[in-house]
Amino acid sequence: MSDDRALETLYPFLGGKGQEAGRLDAALLHSVAEKAASSREVNARFFAEEGAALIAAARAVADVYRGGGRLFAMGNGGSACDAAHIAVEFTHPVTTGRPALAAINLVADVAMLSAVSNDIGFEHVFVRQLAAHAGAGDGLIGVSTSGNSANLVAAFAKAKELGLVTIGLSGGDGGRMRACGFLDHCLVVPSHSIHRIQECHVAAYHILWDLVHTLLADDRGSADSGGAR
Repeated sequence: MSDDRALETLYPFLGGKGQEAGRLDAALLHSVAEKAASSREVNARFFAEEGAALIAAARAVADVYRGGGRLFAMGNGGSACDAAHIAVEFTHPVTTGRPALAAINLVADVAMLSAVSNDIGFEHVFVRQLAAHAGAGDGLIGVSTSGNSANLVAAFAKAKELGLVTIGLSGGDGGRMRACGFLDHCLVVPSHSIHRIQECHVAAYHILWDLVHTLLADDRGSADSGGAR
């Protein structure tokens, strides 16, 4: 069979021919099942491999809040949306009885991002904000599906210089974020699919948020019973 004929057989709509509706629906349902199975598999592997690291990161963030610090969040593109989501989760908890915790989205100020990008380069957009607002005892979480975002790596370097706790969510092999030596905690999703990585990142920071509140609530319980803090 020629290459053109094989392609037409697999994808009849490319040649202007419609595909029989029942066959198309069956193929799409199969695709849904495969993607859902892949998502579950990557998710299970990620939390099996990184569960202890996620708890350690939660303890670090809880310590930030115990000391009166703040959490800063950053990312690019879809991961910028994750940074915004993280900041909202901590600042505006949706679970009754959980206190608001200070969290700042470093991607929120468009004027700042465009000014720094225009004047000295996009690599510095988060560095400049950390230099102005962050200090020892604060925390920084950065999200990148590849782990290779230059502006995140530069910000992590600045954060360590300032004395911040640093946490990264990445994918693949962890990229430059894992290798740079500036992160206290780097959780890596074992996949090269951007979608699977992003799905795990959302679950990870939701669980991180819950663990932090659980740890802080335990402190309050100890204080009520006459214990430390």
